[in-house]
Amino acid sequence: MKFRMVHNNFNVLDLEKSLKFYAEAFDMHEVRRIEPDDKSFIIVYLSDGNSAHQLELTWLRDRNTPYDLGEDEFHLAFKVDDYAAAHARHEKMGCICYENPAMGIYFCEDPDHYWLEVIPEKR
Repeated sequence: MKFRMVHNNFNVLDLEKSLKFYAEAFDMHEVRRIEPDDKSFIIVYLSDGNSAHQLELTWLRDRNTPYDLGEDEFHLAFKVDDYAAAHARHEKMGCICYENPAMGIYFCEDPDHYWLEVIPEKR
């Protein structure tokens, strides 16, 4: 028996805002969408085009309050080949929420306050 991780899910309040953020911040693009006839939810799968792992964004029509993310102790991580350029992009976007220069990493925050770690490819 072999297990393979395929995606993580983030629930979002504003799907279009989140799609724009992930496209601008991490070059992610939509690869699949699920939308029932009653339009009660939309699920969009995003890919970075470099790995098989995907990010699933779920929007629920009847949800209008922010999600409780607890103590923000979970996150997704991205490795990047040009750390300085990524940092400059995210700094310009104003989405960096925490930096740890001693470890050589930083975190971005998406529109729903999920944390995204950025790690240099070579450390």
